[in-house]
Amino acid sequence: MNEMAIRTRGLRKQYKKEDAVRDVTFDVAAGSIFGFIGPSGSGKTTTIRMLTGIEKPDDGEISVLGQPPAKFDQRMRGRIGYMPQNFVLYPDLTVRENLNFAASIYGMNLRRSKEMKTALELVELVEHQHKPVNQISGGMQRRLSLAATLIHSPTLFFLDEPTTGIDPVLRQKFWQRFKELQADGRTLFITTQYVSEAAYCDQVGLLIAGRLLTVDSPEGLRMQAYGGDMIRAETAQHISDGLILDLQEETYVRSVMRRDPHRIEIGVEEAGTDIARLIKWFEARSTALTFVEEYVPSFDDIFVSLVKRHRAGE
Repeated sequence: MNEMAIRTRGLRKQYKKEDAVRDVTFDVAAGSIFGFIGPSGSGKTTTIRMLTGIEKPDDGEISVLGQPPAKFDQRMRGRIGYMPQNFVLYPDLTVRENLNFAASIYGMNLRRSKEMKTALELVELVEHQHKPVNQISGGMQRRLSLAATLIHSPTLFFLDEPTTGIDPVLRQKFWQRFKELQADGRTLFITTQYVSEAAYCDQVGLLIAGRLLTVDSPEGLRMQAYGGDMIRAETAQHISDGLILDLQEETYVRSVMRRDPHRIEIGVEEAGTDIARLIKWFEARSTALTFVEEYVPSFDDIFVSLVKRHRAGE
């Protein structure tokens, strides 16, 4: 069994008697990337602030690296890197001075030029390192915040929406670095509004309005949403309601959704074997398929499907 870097049980936090987070329970294995995904205002930042000891939960239990955050000492805090959602560095200092200051807080050796250079290169701020922070863009400030969080190579990273406002090319570069940190044995807890980033994570928690809908692997989320593999099929003939009802009766069919009169999406147990079944099934009903293929739904579609299912069950 993997050692757990983070454990929460029944977390709850209220502001003005309103639940910002309620009954949030999950585990994060050491050496994994845990994605905490949800829209703005869903409770992601509140949760991460409780995990880092900035906020105290009104109810529930937290263990981070084997300790409750309320008991963190200076040594323990040195094992943690936290990138907040808002910029908290010094606007009158230069990019390099801010990064140097962050390194000094964590007691890094004065011979840290290599680490500084690596961090600045990662966030593409080498050419801007001598500019005062109040003269660089908001996106650059986000990149500097990330560099300041990575500089002391902590054991556990809490990154609150690190890729917000970052262009897609640089975002991919960030995730490549996150994967390298994981390969080095680090643990990363990353919040994001970009549902597609679930693909980079080992486990994903979906948070809506302060409630944790589910925690699962990316593949497990797809299985939850659709019950199996997905197939797209098209026919020359009109797909009737009766044909869809008959198809839904097949034991290997999990779901059927008509996109237009000639195109449907079918959830099945296993696409590799069930495509052949579907071709024969349609041929037996004089409705030949003009197109059929397996497809992998986007995480945006998976997220929407899970949210709809959750709301339908309320």
